[in-house]
Amino acid sequence: MNGEYTQGIRTNWRQFLLQTVTVFAVGLTMGSQRNVVPIMGEELFGIESLLIIGSFVVSFGIVKAVLNLYSGKWADASGRKPILILGWVVALPIPFILILAPNWWWIAAGNVLLGVNQGVAWSMSMISKIDLAGPDERGLAAGIDEAFGYTGVAVGAWLTGVIAAQYSLRPEPFYFLLLVIVVAALIAVVLIEETLPYAKAEATVEPDGGDGREDADLAFTEIVKRATYRDRTLFAVAQAGHVENFVDTLVWIAFPIFLVSQGLDVAQVGVVVGVHSGAYFLQVYTGRLGDRIGRKPPIVLGFFLAGVGVLGMVFVDGYYAWIVLSGIAGIGMALHYPNLISAVSDAAHPLWRSTGLGVYRLWRDLGYAVGAVLIGLTVDLLFIEAAFYGTAFAMFLSGTYVYLRMDETHPEFGSHEPPELEG
Repeated sequence: MNGEYTQGIRTNWRQFLLQTVTVFAVGLTMGSQRNVVPIMGEELFGIESLLIIGSFVVSFGIVKAVLNLYSGKWADASGRKPILILGWVVALPIPFILILAPNWWWIAAGNVLLGVNQGVAWSMSMISKIDLAGPDERGLAAGIDEAFGYTGVAVGAWLTGVIAAQYSLRPEPFYFLLLVIVVAALIAVVLIEETLPYAKAEATVEPDGGDGREDADLAFTEIVKRATYRDRTLFAVAQAGHVENFVDTLVWIAFPIFLVSQGLDVAQVGVVVGVHSGAYFLQVYTGRLGDRIGRKPPIVLGFFLAGVGVLGMVFVDGYYAWIVLSGIAGIGMALHYPNLISAVSDAAHPLWRSTGLGVYRLWRDLGYAVGAVLIGLTVDLLFIEAAFYGTAFAMFLSGTYVYLRMDETHPEFGSHEPPELEG
C-alpha cells in the first residue's frame, strides 16, 4: 500500500481521534432532542396524540435515510470532508428553531435539518474511520464509531434533562446544543483531513477485493439492487437494520411519555433514556468481538437481548428496574449495531463501500419513520404498552430471519460470496 496512506487505527490515531470527537458531537446533537422534545410536545404544545408527537421522528427518519444513500455516493465521488462540513453547516439553524418554534409543526420541520445533519455527518465520520482502519480492524472501527456516537446521544439526553429540570424545557437546553454544533463545524473545517485516498490505496493493493472479485465498477443502481435484495445476506442485514431502529424510535418517543405517566420526573427520564444509549459504548468491545468470532453470532444474540429488554419494561415497576431493563435493551443493540455495519463493509468492494453502506443506512434509518408511524398508531388506537409488545415481537422475528438466512461475511470465518454479476 502507498506508505502515505497506510491503514491502521494506531498509524492514523490523530485523525481517528478527531473523527471520534466528531461522531460524539453528532450524538450530542441527536441526544439533545431525545428527552426534552417529546415532553415539549405534551406540556408546551398540548399534543396528546403520540402519532403527531412522532411526526418529528418521521421527518427525521425519512430525510436521514435518503441523505445516507446519497451522501455515500457523493463521498465516493468527491471525498468525505466536504460532505461532513455540509452536514454541520445545515445543523446551525436547529437550536434557533427549537427555541423559537411557535407550534409543533415547526419542530417537525426543523427535524428535517437534524436528519440532514445525522445522515451526512454521521455517515462521513463512520466511513472515514473505516477508511483509516483497514480490513483487519473494520469491526473495531465501526464499534468505536457507534459507541462514541451513542455515548454522545446518552450524554446529550442526560444533560438536557438536567438543564430542563433546573431551568425550563426551553430555551436553556438548546444553548448547549448550539455550542456543540459550532465547535463541531470548526473541527470539520480546520482539523479533519480527507480519507478517500485510503480507500483508493486499499483498492490498489487488492483490486479484486482480495478474493477474486470483479465487481469494482458497479453502477449506482446495481449497488442499490445488490445491497437491497439481490444478495440474500445483505437483504437479511437490511431488514435487520430497518427493524432495529424500531427500538431506537420507541426509546425516543415512547419511553419519555411512558415513564412520565408512571410518575418519573424529566431528570429521571433522562437517566433511563441515557442508560439505554450509554450501553452503546460497549460497541467498542462488541465491534472487536465481531472481528474475532464473526459478525453473525453477536447480531443474532443482540436482537433477542434487545427484545427481552424492551418487553421487560412493561413487566416491571420502579425507577431502578426501568434503568436495568433499559440497559439490557441497550446492550442488545450494542451487540448487533456495529456488526451489521461490518457485515456490509465486508461484502462491499472498497471503491463502492461508502455507497453500499449508504444503501444499508437508507433502509436502516427508514426504520425511524416506519417505527414512529407504527408505534404512534399502536398507542393512539390501543395503549402505550402495546407499542412495547409490538417492538419486542418485531425484534424476535427479525433476529430469527437473520439466523436462518444470513451467511457469515467475515473473511476468515465466512461462507458469504457475492452474487454473480448480471449480464
